Amino acid sequence: MPAAVYQGVMACTVEDVPVPTPGPGEVLVEVSHCGVCGTDIHLFHAGWGRPGTIEGHEYSGRVVALGDAVTGWAVGDEVVGGPSPRCGTCEYCLAGRPSLCTARETPSLSSEPWQGAFARYTKLPVAQLRRIPDGLAVRAAALAEPLAVALHAITRSAPQPGQRILITGAGPIGTLVLCALRAKGIDDITVSEPSPVRQSLARRLGAASVVPPSDLASFRNPGAVRADGFHVVFEASGVEQAQEQALAQVRRGGTLMLVGAGPGLPRWSASRILLNEIWLTGSYVYDDGGFEDALALLASGAVPVDVLTEPEDVPLNGLLDAIHELAAGRVAGKVLVVPEVR
Repeated sequence: MPAAVYQGVMACTVEDVPVPTPGPGEVLVEVSHCGVCGTDIHLFHAGWGRPGTIEGHEYSGRVVALGDAVTGWAVGDEVVGGPSPRCGTCEYCLAGRPSLCTARETPSLSSEPWQGAFARYTKLPVAQLRRIPDGLAVRAAALAEPLAVALHAITRSAPQPGQRILITGAGPIGTLVLCALRAKGIDDITVSEPSPVRQSLARRLGAASVVPPSDLASFRNPGAVRADGFHVVFEASGVEQAQEQALAQVRRGGTLMLVGAGPGLPRWSASRILLNEIWLTGSYVYDDGGFEDALALLASGAVPVDVLTEPEDVPLNGLLDAIHELAAGRVAGKVLVVPEVR
């Protein structure tokens, strides 16, 4: 089968590799679409990955083969790859916070071999399967994973209708946070984004205000706050300067939610956090049941998938070019890769 194989910093080869064989309790899925994640961009730009790995974790497809002892699933079922199984017994799993499971691993950096979905087929344990609801297109279902990430950030920060919200970064996660907030009846949302094409996308998705980062407030005095400060700021870019700038936008007693990962090391003003009693916290992967919630929200029609995604799918041999364009901010929507070579 064809696969895009990560080879290191800004290096990727499309190769013919063996089709995985599902073992006991596993299924083989023919990939329909796989989204390009911000983490994928960091893998190629910062060398976060393991050379020789097939990446890709935001995917949808159809079951094409069953391993031994698989029940409840059939060839032809439309599915997405859900969260990797957690231990279920540590204090975090028992508290309903599987994102913090003590047994978790990052797939591309794990001790066990792992193959993602920038390929025609991928195998996974049945515990990781999530069924696509009736009426939801398989292509649209590929947004389930990043939408689950956005929903977890909202759960962690608990914004309410009537509050003022700021999202810094209008990439895929930032725009999905925007859509999910609007679906929950929260509409006083400002988006900060330097890219003109992403600014335009945020406006089309219903942001009340869209501004460049240069328009955001800056204070030398750590005790000073914006008169119109935000109840919750979602930092979705992962950019060091944006992370630092976001802190100054939070009102007293407000929350800065870090949901965009990046390689930088921001310098926080501890005095600003202390003097204004700001909650600064992070959001990693998903709620317990986050994929089910994301799929239900996508199936409801409340998320404008056609606006969020780029209209043209990208073949495997176009992946590296797409990552260049995304990193440069010249592409606004979610890029979806299909397991083809053109």
